[in-house]
Parts: sequence; structure tokens; C-alpha cells
Amino acid sequence: MSSIAQIVREAIARGYLTREAEGQLRNLLHGSSCDRTELRAFFQLQQGVMEGRVKQQSREELAVC
Repeated sequence: MSSIAQIVREAIARGYLTREAEGQLRNLLHGSSCDRTELRAFFQLQQGVMEGRVKQQSREELAVC
């Protein structure tokens, strides 16, 4: 399984967070304790989404409905 930091790097590089990656993040965040590096990466992803640099597949699907 990928790490939070790895998933975040890929999403930021692509500018897109897939449903699958979002599910992996959810499982990783709920399944174990995260160190500062992992939490910092997750916060960077949140910031990227808020600033519009990263799009979420799940949000785009909601907008279409």
C-alpha cells in the first residue's frame, strides 16, 4: 500500500485526485497513527484542493449530476 506522502505527491503532480487515491488516503488516515511528515503531506493536499491546483474526481462527479 502507498504512503500518504506518496499519494499526495502523485495527486499534486497530476493536479488530480482519483476516487481510488481518495479511498486509500481515507484508509491510511483512519487505520493507523500518522507521523508529522504524513500529516504535513495531507495538509499540503488539502491546500492544493482549496487553491484549485488539485481537482477531486469525486467532486467533479457530483457537479455533473
